[in-house]
Amino acid sequence: MSAVEKQPAPAPNKDAVLIVDDEQPLLEVFREALSPHFDIVTATSAREAEFALHKRAFKVIIADHLMPGGNGMNLLVRAREEFPRMQRILVTGYMKPEMLMRSVNEAAVFRYLLKPVDLNDLIAIVRSAAQTHDAS
Repeated sequence: MSAVEKQPAPAPNKDAVLIVDDEQPLLEVFREALSPHFDIVTATSAREAEFALHKRAFKVIIADHLMPGGNGMNLLVRAREEFPRMQRILVTGYMKPEMLMRSVNEAAVFRYLLKPVDLNDLIAIVRSAAQTHDAS
C-alpha cells in the first residue's frame, strides 16, 4: 500500500497541500507542523505525487529537490503545466544559481526553502501560497 492510499479523508474547510519527500522523517515533521492548519497528503516519490495530483485538487505542493526516481524540480515544472493555479514550493539542501533560475523560469515556484527549514516559516509560507492560489 502506498503512502497516498493511507491518507485520511479530506478535512473540512482546510486547504489541501501535497508534500513530496523521499525522507520519511522529514515528511512526518512537515506533516505534523502543517496538519493543524491544512489538509495534508504526502508522497514519497515524484511518481506517487503525480498519482495524488490526479486524484484530487491541491492549492499548494511542496517538493524536495533530490529524490530517487525523479527530482522535485521536474515534478514542479510538470505541475505548473498541468495545474497552473496550484502554488509550488521547492525544498532543497543547496540552491545552485542555475537551479534558482530554472525554479523561477520553468517551475514558477512560489518560494524555495533551504534545509533545514524553519517550521514557523514553512507554515507562514504555505498560508501565503494558499492565499495566492485563491487570488489567482
